[in-house]
Amino acid sequence: MFRKRLRKTLYLPVFILVVSTFVPPPFAFAWGNEGHRIINRLAVTNLPQDAPAFLRWAGALSEIEYLGPEPDRWRSPAEPELLAVQAPEHFIDLELADPLGPLPHRRFDFEAAAFAAGQRPDKIGLQPWQATEIWQRLKAAFREYRRLSEAHQDTHDVEQAAIFYAGWLGHYVGDASQPLHTTVQYNGWTGPNPNGYTTDHKIHWKFEGPFVGANIHASDVQPRIAPVHALQGDVFDDYVAYLRQTSKSVEKVYQLEKAGGFDGAGSQESRDFTADRIAAGATMLRDMIYTAWLRSADPEPTRQPSGM
Repeated sequence: MFRKRLRKTLYLPVFILVVSTFVPPPFAFAWGNEGHRIINRLAVTNLPQDAPAFLRWAGALSEIEYLGPEPDRWRSPAEPELLAVQAPEHFIDLELADPLGPLPHRRFDFEAAAFAAGQRPDKIGLQPWQATEIWQRLKAAFREYRRLSEAHQDTHDVEQAAIFYAGWLGHYVGDASQPLHTTVQYNGWTGPNPNGYTTDHKIHWKFEGPFVGANIHASDVQPRIAPVHALQGDVFDDYVAYLRQTSKSVEKVYQLEKAGGFDGAGSQESRDFTADRIAAGATMLRDMIYTAWLRSADPEPTRQPSGM
């Protein structure tokens, strides 16, 4: 599998060129192809030594990095049903979500609350539920890996599952470090605008796509990665807190854009800000992967009969 994937990655630059030619910006890669790959790679290379060694193997690292932009490859109008159902999982407009009350842990409970308030949940966004659900898949895969290892059985297949879940998770954790994925002001300022921020529908892709691709590299981000920190509380609540921290920088994006910070090489301030945001994504992803590994050792609660 890895050899096949590694051969494919040799053709990835050509693939990116072709896709960027034909896919309009709204469906292009969030954080750019480059930003998502940086986040996934640095998350894995900064895992502590007691994390599963198979995640750091060259083939696994290549696969996880490749999967960083994967969900954005599912955002083409060529697959309209897929586009419709998963597009809301890349964002949450907190200004629309918060009037509904504290965010419930379960996706269907939130959707029911939104419909009851006369809103469509897909217009608000489903970001934290998608990320948490994938994290739980990863934790379940790690638990199975532990079971098979302890039984001295082959772990190859479950390793492949865990690698996929880690890479898939990385996309949404990365999206959640981009301030414009947390707000109604996602692509041009709406409503009262006393500071004269751009209302043009270009700021989102200009910031996360061409600017990142031209100016931000892994070497800029690595020094900004925070020390490893296993999440101690409820992962959903911790993830929502992470989203809220990201949302504090929404207006900063507009301020930088107004000052020309995303034109060409931008400014030192805009490059530092962007590298900090990408580092926040890589840090959170690293910590979520590590937390999934640690908690996979917890005793599994007794399963209740489903009645089905």
